[in-house]
Amino acid sequence: MADFLFEIGLEEVPARMLPAAQAELARRVTDLLTRERLLAEGSVTESFSTPRRIAVLVKGVLAGQADVEEELLGPPVKAAYKDGKPTKAAEAFAEKAGVTVDALRTVTNAKGEYLAATAKRAGRSFAELIQAELPKEIAALYWAKNMRWRPGQPERFVRPIQWMLALLDASVISVEWAGTAASNVTYGHRVLYGYAPITIVSPTEYAHKLYEAKVMANVEHRREKIRKALDKVMRQVEGARWREDHPLVDKVTHLTEWPGIILGSFEAEFLALPEEVLVTVMRDHQNYFAVEDADGKLAPYFLAVLNTEPSEKATEIIRHGNERVLRARFNDARFFYEFDQRVPLADRSALLENVTFQKELGSYAAKSERVRSVAAKLGIIAKEHWLTRPATKEQGSGLDLEALDTAATLAKTDLTTELVKEFTELQGVIGGLYAKAQGHGEVVSQAIYAQYQPVGMDDAIPPTAEGLLLAIADKVDTISGMFGLGLQPTGSKDPFALRRAANGIVKMLAESTLPLTLSEIATAATGADAALCDNVKAFLAERLEWYLREVRGAAYDVVKAVMAANPDDVRDTIARVDAVAAARSSEDFAAIAAAFKRMKNLIDQARAKGETFTPGGHREFLTEPVERTLSEESGRRAAWVEGLRKDGDYKMALATIAELRPYVDQFFEKVMVMAPEPTVRAARLGLLQRILLDYGKVADFSEIVIAG
Repeated sequence: MADFLFEIGLEEVPARMLPAAQAELARRVTDLLTRERLLAEGSVTESFSTPRRIAVLVKGVLAGQADVEEELLGPPVKAAYKDGKPTKAAEAFAEKAGVTVDALRTVTNAKGEYLAATAKRAGRSFAELIQAELPKEIAALYWAKNMRWRPGQPERFVRPIQWMLALLDASVISVEWAGTAASNVTYGHRVLYGYAPITIVSPTEYAHKLYEAKVMANVEHRREKIRKALDKVMRQVEGARWREDHPLVDKVTHLTEWPGIILGSFEAEFLALPEEVLVTVMRDHQNYFAVEDADGKLAPYFLAVLNTEPSEKATEIIRHGNERVLRARFNDARFFYEFDQRVPLADRSALLENVTFQKELGSYAAKSERVRSVAAKLGIIAKEHWLTRPATKEQGSGLDLEALDTAATLAKTDLTTELVKEFTELQGVIGGLYAKAQGHGEVVSQAIYAQYQPVGMDDAIPPTAEGLLLAIADKVDTISGMFGLGLQPTGSKDPFALRRAANGIVKMLAESTLPLTLSEIATAATGADAALCDNVKAFLAERLEWYLREVRGAAYDVVKAVMAANPDDVRDTIARVDAVAAARSSEDFAAIAAAFKRMKNLIDQARAKGETFTPGGHREFLTEPVERTLSEESGRRAAWVEGLRKDGDYKMALATIAELRPYVDQFFEKVMVMAPEPTVRAARLGLLQRILLDYGKVADFSEIVIAG
C-alpha cells in the first residue's frame, strides 16, 4: 500500500468558501479512488485547508488496479459462421475481447445460441489514472463565485492557482490543469517563512513540514489554538472573558494560517451606544471578539486574531492601528445614531415609498401594509384559539393586538436610518432599539427587534407572541409574493432565501405555543387566491418534512407515514412522529403496520381492477365470526383513538391501535378478502378501507418499513 497527497495552492480564498471546498475535494478524491479500484481496505482520508490551499491525504492506496476478467457476449452463432468459417462479426468480436477466434465459445440463453469470450483487462497504474481523471474532479469543484485568470482560456476557479502538489509516496504524479503542473513543492507562510519552496518527500510529512514553515494546515488544530490563545490573552484583564462566538471563531480559523491574538481597548464613553451596535461593528466589520465583564456586560476591550506572530514592537503598532480603526467606526456609529433620532420612526413610514422591496411587488411601504394585514389576521386567529381553550386563556388575553399593529407599521422604517444604511446587519435590531428609545413600549420594541428571527436553525425564535406573529407575517408575505410571481425555489437555487423563510416559520411553530396551522398562515397571506394558497401551504409542509428529518433526526419512513395524515398542525405532527418512532420497535405495532400495508395493497389492487366499495359499507354481508369481530373491535377502538388523538395522547392511541393485532391476524388467517361473491368482496374491502380511514388520522401505517 502507498499514500497519496494532493494539494492546490491558491491566492487567498474567501473564508466562507473554504469548509465546503475542503470537504468536497476530499469526497471527490475518495470517490475517484473507490470508483477506479485504487482505495485499499482500511484506508484513511485526511483533508486540510488554509486561505492559500486545499489538500487531501489518503493513507492506504494501491499502486495500480488489479487485472480483471470480464465475460463478454457476442453475436448470434448463426451470424458468426458461414460455411463453417468465421465471419467478420466473429473476428471483430474476438478482436474486441482480445482473444483468437478459436478461443470463442458458444453459450445458450433464452434467445438462442451466442458467441461468448472471457476478456482479460489489464489494470492501469495509479499514476496513469490520476493523471487522466483528477483534472476532471478539479474542474468540477463547486465555488459560489468563480473567475478566469488566463486570457483566452476556459478554466474557471475561485482564485488563480499558484501551484499544485501530487505525490504517491515519494513519486511525483504529473497532474496538470489550468496551465499548472503538479510537483512535490509547496509553500509556507508568506510573511513568517517567505517564498522559499518546501520540498515534500513523503505525503505523511506534509502537515509537519508546513508547521515548520509557520502554516497550521489542520483546521481543527488552528481552531483549538485560537480558542486557547483567546483564553490566555484574557488573563491580562481581571474578571473579564471573551464573548463566545462560534461563527466568528470559524471565520477567523479560515482567515489564518498561523493565528496570533492581540488585546486592544477603546474609550469607555462608547459604551453609551447600544451594545448591539458596538458588537456588530467589532464582529461583522473588523472580525474582533467582544469582551464582557463578570456580569456579562460589554467591557471596553476587544480581541483581534492576526495571521502572523509579530514581535513585541510590531504588536504595539498593530494594536494602535486596530484601535484607531475601531475608534473611527465607533465615531461613525455614534454620529449616525444621534443623527437618526432627529426623525422618529413614526415619521419614516412615508420614506419607505423610496425603498424598493422587489420590482414587481413594489416598495417597502407596500410590503409593510401587507405584513400589517397578515399579522392582524394571524393575531386574531391566535387570540381566538387561545381564548377558547381553558388552559390558554391567559395567553390569549395577554396578546396585545394593538401593539402588534404598531410593531408591524414601524417594522421596516429603520431601513431609512443612516445607521442601518451603514451597518445593514442591524436592520430590525435598530428599529427595536429606536422604538424603545422613542417611547413605543417594550412589547412593540421586542417585536420589531426580533422580526427577522430565526435566521437559521441554530438561531433563537422571537421571545414574545407579538414578535412571533410579526416574524411569521413578514416571512410568509415574502414567500407568497415570490410564489405569486412564479419565483419558487428550484433545485439548489433559492435566490430569495424562501426555504430559509419557511424553515423559520416551521421552527417558530415547533418551538412556541403559538396556536396557528400551516393552512391558517397560508390563507392569511394569500387571501382568495386558492391555487396560490395551496402552493404556499404545500411549500411550508415540505419544509416541515425537512425539519422533521434533518433537524429532529426522525426516520424517513416515520416522517412519510405521519406527513400523509394531515400535517397542518406542526406541534401535533411532531408529537405523532415522536410517538410512532417510539412505538415502531414494538412487536405488536410492527405486525399492525405490516397488516395495514397489506390492507392498502389489497384496496389499491381492487381499485385497479375496477372494484367498487364504500368504507364500512354492506356490513350485512360480513357473516364470518372473525370479520364481524374485527368490525366491532376496530369500530370500538376507533372511537377511543379519536378521543386520545384530540387530547394529544398518541402513545396511548398507538397502544390502542396495536391491540387490534390478534383480530387482524385471525381475519387474514381465516378469511379470503377477494371472495368470488361481489357483495362479500365489497363488504370486506369496505371494512379494510374503514379501518385505514379511522386510524389513518394518526399516520399512514402502511408507509412504515418493517424488517423482513
